[in-house]
Amino acid sequence: MDPFALTRKLVDIESITGNEFAVGEFLDSHLQSLRYATRRIEVEAKRFNVLALPQGAQSAEIFFSTHMDVVPPWFASSEDAENIYGRGACDAKGIIAAQIAAAEKLRAVGVAVGLLFLVGEERNSAGAKVANEQIDSLLPRRPKILVNGEPTENRVAIASKGSLRVELIARGKLAHSAYPELGDSAIEKLLAALEKLRAMKLPRNPEIGPCTMNVGVIEGGRAPNVIADHARAELLYRLVGPSDELKKQISRSVGNLANAEFILDIPFVKLRAPEGLPTMVAAFTTDIPALTKWGEPVLLGPGSIHVAHTEREFIAKKDLLEAVELYATVARRLLA
Repeated sequence: MDPFALTRKLVDIESITGNEFAVGEFLDSHLQSLRYATRRIEVEAKRFNVLALPQGAQSAEIFFSTHMDVVPPWFASSEDAENIYGRGACDAKGIIAAQIAAAEKLRAVGVAVGLLFLVGEERNSAGAKVANEQIDSLLPRRPKILVNGEPTENRVAIASKGSLRVELIARGKLAHSAYPELGDSAIEKLLAALEKLRAMKLPRNPEIGPCTMNVGVIEGGRAPNVIADHARAELLYRLVGPSDELKKQISRSVGNLANAEFILDIPFVKLRAPEGLPTMVAAFTTDIPALTKWGEPVLLGPGSIHVAHTEREFIAKKDLLEAVELYATVARRLLA
């Protein structure tokens, strides 16, 4: 099979999170044409994961998995001599192509590999959670190894940072801006709370590096001449350890200035790295924490996270071909 052509076909199917139906249909049909027995795992209306096993296999010791959804804005594929461009080229449609090609290579020498392609990774791992809940109804026995694909530059991750998403909501009292003493500005409260959080010392893991914080969204107010009665912000912390103490710190720092709601908490994980392969630390979050029943996780994939989610996302063709060989080598080594 041609992983370049498959990558472009996948990229050209818009699958922004929540709109994965068409790409799921394509993959289901494509895998059946390659003589895989497929199953759709419904997540919600018009959203499903795709599970595939070589025809005749009831289960597999090892599964390759990644996600079908992409972030906005979508843009179609193009290519030059070195790269394939387009939304999802490296995160993670090129990875889907590489995993299918590697599974085919392994099947040719009698090694059965399962495939699990998921919806919703870019938002809340909804597909992974459903797959985890239903695994015992999907397979007669659980896999031993899960190779999860994300853009790691073809290096094996020794750890993946977690994510803590926080929403701050500040409330105030409306008033005419000429008489600020009659109101209570929610925006000023929110800014004060953010300053306290920005000044807060964050944990550091000596092996993995620092916990980081990003203020991603700020909104509030009604007009320049009105004292704001409502303001909110969305923050994302990249975790390098347990989140319990950090949550307490955040709540203490914010105090009565705003209400801190913890919207999403994906844990930090340490990962297995087969000996002899180059390694890295993934500062991003993956579906792995939501796939605890699918075997010991390995995180590996072509492409760079530094170009994922950008206006010029791409994957190098040589890295894509290297990943096919690498996935097959890792599978053989781990199964041995």
